[in-house]
Amino acid sequence: MRTLVIPPAAQRDEDAVQMISAWIAEKGLHCALNIGMWEANGKPEAAAWGILLADLVRHLANASQEEHGVDVDKTIEKVVKSLHDELNEPTSKVKGGFHPGHT
Repeated sequence: MRTLVIPPAAQRDEDAVQMISAWIAEKGLHCALNIGMWEANGKPEAAAWGILLADLVRHLANASQEEHGVDVDKTIEKVVKSLHDELNEPTSKVKGGFHPGHT
């Protein structure tokens, strides 16, 4: 099992909240999602997830540029295109269900 490090800011902040964890396991994607946190704080859940995903794409593009010299804007463009393509014509079915709860 290969896990990622917890970001230093999340380690320092006692109010840090993990929102998503994604694993490739058993030949598929498996996620843990913190659904409902934004709605519970009076924010529209779907819009807030959209912002989180957009920020995630920016972090991915920045990391790709830093590690491999790939242009940030081109990476964002390619990721957004791939996202739209996958949403419109999925390459695989989503399996499994949502299991609420935290450790």
